[in-house]
Amino acid sequence: MNLDQTIRERRSVRGYFSDRPVPRDVLREVVELAQRAPSNCNVQPWRLFIASGPARDRLRAALCGAIAAGQFPDAEDSLDGFEGVYRRLQVECAVALYSEMGIARDDYAGRMKATARNFELFDAPHVAILCMEKKYGVRVALDVGAYLQTLLLALWSRGIASCAQASLSTYPGIIRRELAIPDNLRLLCGISFGYEDPSVPANRSRQTREPIETNVTFVDE
Repeated sequence: MNLDQTIRERRSVRGYFSDRPVPRDVLREVVELAQRAPSNCNVQPWRLFIASGPARDRLRAALCGAIAAGQFPDAEDSLDGFEGVYRRLQVECAVALYSEMGIARDDYAGRMKATARNFELFDAPHVAILCMEKKYGVRVALDVGAYLQTLLLALWSRGIASCAQASLSTYPGIIRRELAIPDNLRLLCGISFGYEDPSVPANRSRQTREPIETNVTFVDE
């Protein structure tokens, strides 16, 4: 797949073949390529923890157990609330996804079940947790974002689907315990990944993009 094709076709996938892990040599190839992402002064500030096999199973079980027990999220950093045009796009994204899943707006149980799928890791055989040092701020976060995009594209170009999940950072205690993530690191997001199961209804969802005039301003004079 060439770069343009990879960028255009890559999408979030919410259903995987749990019994089809990514070969370790392919996974190493992906993260070695992602390591080429640019960063300020080449400090490479991203830290990635990848759980597979029994480690992934324990993490999934712990997260699902917390949800089943009614344990509320305890995020170290609050999730962003969207307003205006951003809220419109957020709602449109949810509508497109829930429509494919057959979940009506007033179907509270269905919506809760869909949310719980995040913590089931969408049955992906692997999950990664992306972190950065707590002492750094938004400029370093930009570098980590560049790494995340590079990683997602490197996966997709090899036929490996993924879904970046801010939701996983809302249970930091469980994730730190299961993956031995030190306290000096901020949990930014999780990334479930593996080979897509096309039979999962959520995977039929497709998202649109705004015209570039919404986001880009050309200044010539």
